[in-house]
Amino acid sequence: MNEKEATSLLKKLRDGKVDVDEVLKFFQREPFSDLGFAHVDTHRELRKGTPEVIFGSGKTPAQVVAIAGELLQAGQRVLVTRIDVAHAKALKKKFPKTKHHDIAGCAVIEKKRQQKRAGIAVLSAGTSDLPVAEEAAITAEFMGNQVNRIFDVGVAGLHRILSKLKQLQDANVLVVAAGMEGALPSVVAGLVDRPVIAVPTSVGYGASFGGVAALLGMLNSCGSGVTVVNIDNGFGAGYAASQINALNDIT
Repeated sequence: MNEKEATSLLKKLRDGKVDVDEVLKFFQREPFSDLGFAHVDTHRELRKGTPEVIFGSGKTPAQVVAIAGELLQAGQRVLVTRIDVAHAKALKKKFPKTKHHDIAGCAVIEKKRQQKRAGIAVLSAGTSDLPVAEEAAITAEFMGNQVNRIFDVGVAGLHRILSKLKQLQDANVLVVAAGMEGALPSVVAGLVDRPVIAVPTSVGYGASFGGVAALLGMLNSCGSGVTVVNIDNGFGAGYAASQINALNDIT
């Protein structure tokens, strides 16, 4: 159940098209499905505006398929993150409309296209940061946003990011994924007057410590308005960017 469905049902009650007992039965349903190995939150879209997202890592393909099935049965859209080829094959076999995003390691199942709001830019410092940047982009798109992808614009060639200045300034919120020393978010924050969500990636040589160097660099950014998520957390960055962008709908 989502907000639109709940509102529609209440309007039907007001107009006398359904009776009180039918409405009560609808709202008395448990807000989750118990699969034994998982309690699937089928009311999350009603509370949060977006459905529960399935974190695929650590789950078997069969478990992922079962959880996705419960969400689809409840009328939800499905986003699965951190999946491998086995997960993708199982999802496509059961749900032919599954769209597998190989680079991002994500899968999306939607019955129809959404109307999407503009305003989010997702940047990667290098091509090696693409899996994390794409996870952020796919997440933001799933949540109803248009995403402008600006990839491979790291500080090793500063002219590249400067050539995208107009696109940066047109965004309502920017997600910037970078490994190595993690300098790109600071540069971007110095060029725009909008929120910047920095995503440290685990890309880099030994002293990058699996992304810790980039994380610390971003936490110590001299650029104003930089918020930092966890290492490789493209999903968290895309989700937060969508919530910020949605504030533009409030008048």
